Amino acid sequence: MSAEATNSATPGPVSGAVTPAVPRRKSRARIDLRRLGRAALLGPTARGRLPDAISHVVDAHRAHHPDAGLEPLRRAYVLAESSHRGQMRKSGEPYITHPLAVTLILAELGAETTTLTASLLHDTVEDTDVTLDQVGEQFGEEVRFLVDGVTKLEKVDYGAAAEPETFRKMLVATGNDVRVMSIKLADRLHNMRTLGVMRPEKQARIAKVTRDVLIPLAERLGVQALKTELEDLVFAILHPEEYEHTRELIAENAARADDPLTEMADEMRTVLREAGIQAEVLIRPRHFVSVHRVSRKRGRLRGADFGRLLVLVNEDADCYGVLGELHTCMTPVVSEFKDFIAVPKFNLYQSLHTAVAREDGQVAEVLIRTHQMHKVAEAGVVALGNPYTGPAEEQTAAGDGERADPTRPGWLSRLLDWQEAAPDPDTFWSTLREDLAQDREITVFRPDGGTLGLPEGATCVDAAYAQYGEDAHACIGARVNGRLATLSTVLRDGDSVQLLMGQDPASEPSREWLEHAHTPGARIAIQRWLASHPAPGEPGPADGREGAPFRQPAEGAGSQAGPAFRPGAEGAGGRPTAAGVLADRPGAAVRLAGCCTPVPPDEITGFAVRGGAVTVHRAGCSAVARMRGAGRAEVGVRWGDTAECRVTLVAESFVRPHLLADLTEAMAQEGAEIVSATVEPPTQQRVRHTYTVELPDAGRLPGLMRAMRDVAGVYDVSRAHAPAQRT
Repeated sequence: MSAEATNSATPGPVSGAVTPAVPRRKSRARIDLRRLGRAALLGPTARGRLPDAISHVVDAHRAHHPDAGLEPLRRAYVLAESSHRGQMRKSGEPYITHPLAVTLILAELGAETTTLTASLLHDTVEDTDVTLDQVGEQFGEEVRFLVDGVTKLEKVDYGAAAEPETFRKMLVATGNDVRVMSIKLADRLHNMRTLGVMRPEKQARIAKVTRDVLIPLAERLGVQALKTELEDLVFAILHPEEYEHTRELIAENAARADDPLTEMADEMRTVLREAGIQAEVLIRPRHFVSVHRVSRKRGRLRGADFGRLLVLVNEDADCYGVLGELHTCMTPVVSEFKDFIAVPKFNLYQSLHTAVAREDGQVAEVLIRTHQMHKVAEAGVVALGNPYTGPAEEQTAAGDGERADPTRPGWLSRLLDWQEAAPDPDTFWSTLREDLAQDREITVFRPDGGTLGLPEGATCVDAAYAQYGEDAHACIGARVNGRLATLSTVLRDGDSVQLLMGQDPASEPSREWLEHAHTPGARIAIQRWLASHPAPGEPGPADGREGAPFRQPAEGAGSQAGPAFRPGAEGAGGRPTAAGVLADRPGAAVRLAGCCTPVPPDEITGFAVRGGAVTVHRAGCSAVARMRGAGRAEVGVRWGDTAECRVTLVAESFVRPHLLADLTEAMAQEGAEIVSATVEPPTQQRVRHTYTVELPDAGRLPGLMRAMRDVAGVYDVSRAHAPAQRT
């Protein structure tokens, strides 16, 4: 039997908290357990007649679905009642009262017939001799799938891992049909309502799991009606003193003679009626946890703080009409305005939020939405009905009989992806709680027009693993909104992200990436790679491992991947000699300027320096303007017949392993001889290389620069200290 099932009539140590003195919302019909108990003990009614015990469910169901067929519900109740007959809850009530209560919760939310049928049967396979095959034969594959999804795994088979593995199984099933989690949430709500006869320590354990897992799932699925009540029940168990204080505040406010919310609601009705807008204005009391949060934020509470005003209209356009009238005829608090209609929340929620103030300083929060938006805000995915009402071929996905839910939200897809990589139940369980604690989602755009849904605070590292999975090990950088960015860059809602991927199959993630990974999928992938590739000893000077210091190669040192460095190829003054440059000063030594290293066919000019030598600069070099401004005399220079040249190039790149070896190899293949090289220490995952090279033909320079840019990780190559020359 369900471990949470206890006395539904005796809330135990939290009875005063669970049943507030002041109802926080429109009263909900509760099942009469004594009546149901008598009906269950008497057994099923005559064949074909609806059992009296499910009349509550039928009434609630018909309120949302007037034309729904009731035969499946009758047959499901008969099977559930006969299967659970003789089983009792800890309170002494017949066990059938539990599936009936769960089904009523879902019926009130507007669940369709298939969900209610599965809800009546949700404990039969777990607690009775009924098998899944029998359920499938009598009620079809959809009901079978839903019942299987919420059926717990046996502790006898899984031991301590039974609970996390049951949730893993349930989440996988939810990925194929969100109705699985709807049934589980209703099941947990009824068990939380009836938790009183459990030992205090067991109450606390169940409440903590509800707080860490079920409540975030209810929020993400948009089922606010279940989420708010679960929050209050958990609050009462885990924080009884604070709960009792909050209950007293609500009771004191209810006893007041004046009610500012009622007065402001009347004023709103008048404003909207005079504007000709058909609208319903309701007072929506805050639930206990909401009152507690507001009191901690604002201190002493005023009458308008204990609830919000809800305005319901028929059309989307009317929402904005109401907003305009309220802001025109009342005093708006502009900072409180939010538009969740134009930009819905990730859990389907849509509404306009604003606030208006009275002359005495009372401020009322106002929610404006259509009736359909309100239904979705309360019931979330339950209000979507059956996601498989399309053509039969769309109802199942190819392979393994898994069903593809077209309404599967992005956060659930990410959760399903990373749970497959979780190596053990403990990692899955702790990571699941951590993931569900991230309650806001952002959307970023890919260059191909697609989108990525990520939790708030996600970085480029998270985006890489969300898009490419473990292939993201080869990510070397990103462009965010067209600008180069490090992988540690935190993304914002609406950003455009282009991930730059390397081609090296030996690419590997850095241990530093863990500091920037916000999503479980990214962390698990990085940790798994690091665990299978233990870090070796100190990396070599040219290893290029991210986080390791780059060192300038020693003079005369060779590279297996590139040419030898030639320190002896420089002139006596330590500057490159100007082979092939003719100056209008016979006998003068001519040298290429180290700041811009001109090559044919660059436009050049020369200046005399101390010792009678002539230094040759590119005409566009910044040093030319300075020397002209200082009145230095120019010397005419021109290129001779030789095609050889020496040039200094600057390559800017992201840090990655083996980068230096790959870059020098590409240069060698273009016929360049490296005269000197400097590799600066990396900063923010970027590194700058400066090379002076000799080419047998100046015409090869554009090809050399292209080859260097094509090396994975290199994002720019330019001539030293001069405007970049693109080819």
